[in-house]
Amino acid sequence: MAQDVAIVTGAAQGLGEAIARRLHAAGYKVAVADLLLDQAAAVAQSLDASGQTAVALPLDIRNKTEFESARDALIERWGAVQVLVNNATVTLHTPLMQISPEEFNRVITTNLGGTFLGCQVFGAYFAQQKYGRIINLASLAGQNGGTSAGAHYASSKAGILVLTKVVAKELANAGVTVNAIAPGPIDLPTVRATVPPEKLQHIIDHVIPVHQLGDPNFIADTLVHLASRQAGYVTGATWDLNGGIFMR
Repeated sequence: MAQDVAIVTGAAQGLGEAIARRLHAAGYKVAVADLLLDQAAAVAQSLDASGQTAVALPLDIRNKTEFESARDALIERWGAVQVLVNNATVTLHTPLMQISPEEFNRVITTNLGGTFLGCQVFGAYFAQQKYGRIINLASLAGQNGGTSAGAHYASSKAGILVLTKVVAKELANAGVTVNAIAPGPIDLPTVRATVPPEKLQHIIDHVIPVHQLGDPNFIADTLVHLASRQAGYVTGATWDLNGGIFMR
């Protein structure tokens, strides 16, 4: 059987890069999609310098046309696409009363709006193909308000949880599953750069029951599991990986 093709948004760095690497290691052809095209190209090059199983694509998730162009480019290159990972996000920590309407709208439009556009463009294509896997990156912040993220970020991630269910219901009869993963605080350079060290240590010591940050590679491996062809019985679900902060 031919290798399945996956596109990962926001894959030039951070969790998106970890996801792209784990999918590639699991045998997928991977499109590393990002606004940061040079960094995305470096990731793709490190996965496969020949370009046979990895490619970088420019993608602004706020633009539906760019999603359509990415889809068409992958169909032309590899014949089909089977997996979409909506990972790209804007994470801001602006205090509630200091968030401007413009900043609030930018975060919602990027995080929730970009996930919607990805689900719409690739969901319609997957439905035509009678097969597909969509995995949306939500967050603990969208379930309990989070530990340090801004209100706009938390609100956008809460919206992704509901959007996942809506799209899952829409596409369930077409062989397409749509799920979300909701990580808690993850051990990433971006987290350590944006959260003050003393606050991060407090979160580890007093907020996270297991007293450790999430491993991005484990989160990526969980996503690979959801992306598999064996995962057809799971749809509309949110899988929690948060160290026990939020239990349900």
